[in-house]
Amino acid sequence: MNMKICLMPGDGIGPEIVTQAVKVLEKVAAKFGHTVETESALIGGAAIDAVGNPLPEATVAACKAADAVLLGAVGGPKWDTIDPAIRPEKGLLGIRKALGLFSNLRPAVLFPELAAAAYLRPDIIGQGLDIMVVRELTGGAYFGEPRGETVVNGERAAFNTMIYSESEIERIVRVACEIARKRGKKLCSVDKANVLDVSRLWREVAIRTAAEYPDVELSHMYVDNAAMQLIRDPSQFDVIVTENLFGDILSDEASIITGSIGMLPSASMGSGGPALFEPIHGSAPDIAGRDIANPLATILSVSMMLRFAFGLEAEAESIDAAVKSVLAQGFRTGDIFVGEGKKVGCSEMGALVLGAI
Repeated sequence: MNMKICLMPGDGIGPEIVTQAVKVLEKVAAKFGHTVETESALIGGAAIDAVGNPLPEATVAACKAADAVLLGAVGGPKWDTIDPAIRPEKGLLGIRKALGLFSNLRPAVLFPELAAAAYLRPDIIGQGLDIMVVRELTGGAYFGEPRGETVVNGERAAFNTMIYSESEIERIVRVACEIARKRGKKLCSVDKANVLDVSRLWREVAIRTAAEYPDVELSHMYVDNAAMQLIRDPSQFDVIVTENLFGDILSDEASIITGSIGMLPSASMGSGGPALFEPIHGSAPDIAGRDIANPLATILSVSMMLRFAFGLEAEAESIDAAVKSVLAQGFRTGDIFVGEGKKVGCSEMGALVLGAI
């Protein structure tokens, strides 16, 4: 297989971690007899600096022409004071919309080797943590119209619209049901149906859609309770499906209790076009260029790419196994180092994973 990948290194530590991930991708491809063709494109602050736009048309075209997209990170304080309409994050939202990436898959998995770095008590985290958060990505308050500012009673007021159609809800619930079928067959739909009209529609459509999957056990939880339950007893969850804003918050919460967001990948997928794979952490500009970033989330994003974009399970598993092997040997980047093992930098961690494949 020849895999055509569009690389968007982005800002901060993005170029460093993407470099390591691409080396791993090329090593795995060579091992299994595949070839990789890459093209780099600008996004976020790097694109603003180069062309004044966080998402150039050339980047959109390059992504659409690829089989899959690998993103590093976008943003940083350098661009905090510019016009909100062209901030780096607009590039990320824009490429998701341009590629029709309506489902965001965020696994939150605690590697046994990193149990000491987890933020929960051992008696809680000892029960294990393996959650998949399926977040709707192109609707809700982030994209709803109307939005903007107005004047109310003589003072400025701002507003956003949370809106979902039945078809938008149905397609994301269907994705979650399919994933749950391949895991523990448990799906929790998170909403705020006791308060929000949009959540009442969400719950109604979720029930109707999940009925087509009788082997999947569907439950419902209000978002505030879900946030609490993720801390109290995360092992009760298998797959969580929710709308854009709630999913943004809950997936970050689920991920951080594993010990470090530097360990967790994600996939954003649509209906047939190229999918986008990225680590869930930010651009970490404070450590950019110092060779101390953790590249494992980006490397594991390559694993998700091979699994979900190309159906290459053995190739994906070879990356997962290599990461586990390196962690089992005690190697740690600074974010997951808790006083035991050997602390290494970004490039050395990448080299260790390469050696373990």
